[in-house]
This record gives sequence, C-alpha cells and structure tokens, in this order.
Amino acid sequence: MKDTEYNGWTNYATWRVNLEMFDGRDTEGEQVTADDCDEYAKTVVDDGIGESLALDYAYAFLDQVNWHEIAKHLNEQ
Repeated sequence: MKDTEYNGWTNYATWRVNLEMFDGRDTEGEQVTADDCDEYAKTVVDDGIGESLALDYAYAFLDQVNWHEIAKHLNEQ
C-alpha cells in the first residue's frame, strides 16, 4: 500500500490515529516517544476490541502509522 500525505501528516493512518487517540491528550511536562505512542494506541485497541479478526485489521492499520511524527507533534504542544 502506498503512503500518501494526508492533511499535512505522513498518511491517512497517522492523521486518523492522532485525531482519534491523541487529540486533546495532555502530555504537558512529559517527553513522549514513538514507542510510548505505539504502546498507548495498541492498549486502546486491545481494550476496545479483544481477540478477533477486527483486532488483526486494527493492528495492520496501526502498522502504517508514523509514530515518530505523532510523538514529535505531542512534544511540541
């Protein structure tokens, strides 16, 4: 699948995950890493879906996310 810039973000997956999972999240005073963002998103997905085919699809979507871009954005807020 070809990644294409979306709304100023690396791709649609990065934009959408940032919008749905991180928009408005208070990280003031924290230094957030790409791994922190990835782990947080997977925890949200795990808690919301549980083991199923949908979980596999959700993880495939999360694999497309540019976690470094989201961490940078959170750290600049």
